[in-house]
Order: sequence, then structure tokens, then C-alpha cells
Amino acid sequence: MSATDIDAREAEIDAIKQVVATVEHAQNNELPDEFLRLFRADAIWTTGGGKRLYGLDEISAFTRQVLPGGMQDQTVTFELEHVLFIRPDVAAVKLRQIYRTPDGLDIGTPLWVMAKEDGQWRLTASQNMGVPDDELESAERPIFGTTE
Repeated sequence: MSATDIDAREAEIDAIKQVVATVEHAQNNELPDEFLRLFRADAIWTTGGGKRLYGLDEISAFTRQVLPGGMQDQTVTFELEHVLFIRPDVAAVKLRQIYRTPDGLDIGTPLWVMAKEDGQWRLTASQNMGVPDDELESAERPIFGTTE
């Protein structure tokens, strides 16, 4: 890979990191419109609870129902663990999701598929699930974000 290609790849990763940061900001501040602007109209979203949502209308209805008040007494952070570029305009994005609640940590491991359209990375598909207990104790994970 040439230096130009590496720089271009890093710029795309930075743009993806911005989407991740926007999701984190929108959730922590309960801003459904900010969150929903990140999706393609035909997106597929599977929540941590396993609810499958097809298309922006279903994602929007669910988000507007659960997000206001949904972050009371908790915060979420996302750590970007890995980006696999399937094509230059399609990426599989692996995250570590950490909810801090009054009862402790709730760790998730979402996989987002993102597509670049009109110069913007959009959420296209997501699958979220919990993290096995043995991974919670592992300090050695390749990540771009910070750990605690």
C-alpha cells in the first residue's frame, strides 16, 4: 500500500470514528434526530435486546419511543476495535459498547456495516450482542479507543 493509500485509509477511519462519536453523543444526550440522521433509509438495526428493525421508519419509531429517558442514570461509550473495508465505500465496523449504569457495567459488542454515500458514512446494518464473561477480563484487545 502506498503512502497515499495509507493516508486515504486513515482519513476514512477518521470519518468512521466521527460517526461512532456522533452515535455516542446522540445516545448520551438523548437526541433521536442526531442519531437517526446517520442511517440509510433501508437500514437494518438489531438492538442489544434482539429486536429487529427494518428501515428507517421502524428504527425511528423505536428510537423515539426508547431514547427519551432511556439514558437516565447511565452513560454509554463506544470503542472502535476494528474496521474491515469490504470495498472502499463499505466497511464492517466492530465496536465495544460500554454502558455505565447504577448496577455496574453492561458490555456489548456491536457490528455495524457502513456504506459511504454522497461523501458520508451511513449506518446500513447493525447486530448487537452481549460480551462473554471471559472477554470482560481480557486486557489484550486490539482497539483504537481507550480502555479503562
